[in-house]
Amino acid sequence: MERFTRLDALACPLGLANVDTDQLIPARFMSRPRSEGYGRFLLHDLRFGPEGEVLGFALDAPRHAGTTAIVARRNFGTGSSREAAVYALWDFGIRCVIAPSFGDIFASNAVKNGLLPAQVSPDDAESILALLDAAEVPRLVVDLESLRIAAGSRSFPFAIDAVRRLQLLNGWDDLDLTRRHIDEIAAYRARRVAEAPWILPG
Repeated sequence: MERFTRLDALACPLGLANVDTDQLIPARFMSRPRSEGYGRFLLHDLRFGPEGEVLGFALDAPRHAGTTAIVARRNFGTGSSREAAVYALWDFGIRCVIAPSFGDIFASNAVKNGLLPAQVSPDDAESILALLDAAEVPRLVVDLESLRIAAGSRSFPFAIDAVRRLQLLNGWDDLDLTRRHIDEIAAYRARRVAEAPWILPG
């Protein structure tokens, strides 16, 4: 997994609440192999009409070309547990989603794939959205070490679970979290076997 420490991002202010995982990637696309890339299916039914016509959604605006962060309103990633929702964001190039709240399973899946779910207050989300809308170039800087987001001349705090933050900063998956205690595990095993050698299989 890639480490996440600091992201200097072109950002797209989606401004949507309750973006669910079926919106992030409609189920009909999930039978395709991941190797083909899921980015083209991201928010498909908000971006394209029934004949494939471009609907003028924010992500497709020229000023947001190359976006690596998006800003939304509350309850981003609600709905089913499909990890493909994170794949679609990642394959599109998104490395951070900023919102006041997230679906729990989505946030977990995001971190396991190196994508930062940065939780801000509702008021700060509105301020960031307004700053990006008004900016000539909609950029922001997300610093995971300091837990701050810089947009224009302003700075905003964000929150993330401490263990998830540790994983992202180090590029660790769940197994890596366990491996950092490998010496303690080995010492416990040696002590336990010495105390009760009968516990080992014959």
